[in-house]
Amino acid sequence: MAATALPPLPPQFKSIQHHLRTAQELDKREPVVAYYCRLYAMQTGMKIDSKTPECRKFLSKLMDQLEAMKKQFGDNEAITQEIVGSAHVENYALKMFLYADNEDRAGQFHKNMIKSFYTASLLIDVLTVFGELSEENAQHRKYARWKAAYIHNCLKNGETPQPGPIGMEGESFADVEREEAGSSSLHSGTTQPASSSTYEANNIPTSNYTGIHIPPGAHAPANTPAEVPHNTGVTSNTIQPAPQNIPLVDPSLYSAQSAGEVRLTPEDFARAQKYCKYAGSALQYEDVSTAVQNLQKALKLLITGRE
Repeated sequence: MAATALPPLPPQFKSIQHHLRTAQELDKREPVVAYYCRLYAMQTGMKIDSKTPECRKFLSKLMDQLEAMKKQFGDNEAITQEIVGSAHVENYALKMFLYADNEDRAGQFHKNMIKSFYTASLLIDVLTVFGELSEENAQHRKYARWKAAYIHNCLKNGETPQPGPIGMEGESFADVEREEAGSSSLHSGTTQPASSSTYEANNIPTSNYTGIHIPPGAHAPANTPAEVPHNTGVTSNTIQPAPQNIPLVDPSLYSAQSAGEVRLTPEDFARAQKYCKYAGSALQYEDVSTAVQNLQKALKLLITGRE
């Protein structure tokens, strides 16, 4: 954990306060993810204001934290190699998303699953450190933000949320952010709802939100980062990893032949390496299905020169 204390957060940097808080929460159990949360905050802060004295001072201290973490974890590939780091952060974000999504689909609504949706959306923000978000990740972020706001507002208003993907109209994320900024938990029964974020149960759109391609009962990896506290007031059995649906190996790979002399470009090798790194990172979270899928993509690319 970085030892350098940060000065008070300048008002200009309000948009990165939650990413910095997430970094603090993950310092001990996921220092790599914490590092990239700070790096995201640093890069974003530089774009917002790097000239005002208080902002310069804050960014300087934040840079000291990053340098200290680099020295401490300098032998970690996820810090020294962006491809590995990107895969690590993406898998951790997906792990939190899947935990919250499984709880949601099972109708187990509580503040811990709300925070998991919320944190997953923040970690997908962090992925922009490595480049533009994929369409899939952009959709996951949008869905996670909306779900956190929707379930939060339902519980606060004494309403029962509707589980699973539904229409995404009329929810404000600001109320969730305000409560996260004011306390360590997202849900507080004493906070009065803002009129703009009130959810009307009879206004649920009939169309489904189809951007998230995660089937019901998707595997929630073991040792999920947001464990359900015993005092949530929600009756819930201990979460056990569900049996995984391992994808079948593509039969065409057994007989795949190179189309003449395949000339792989440096970009092809980089993509194949990325798929292998993603597979390795997925195995850290016991996600065999994702590992198999990525290894098959790498193998097909190397054999045929095509994806």
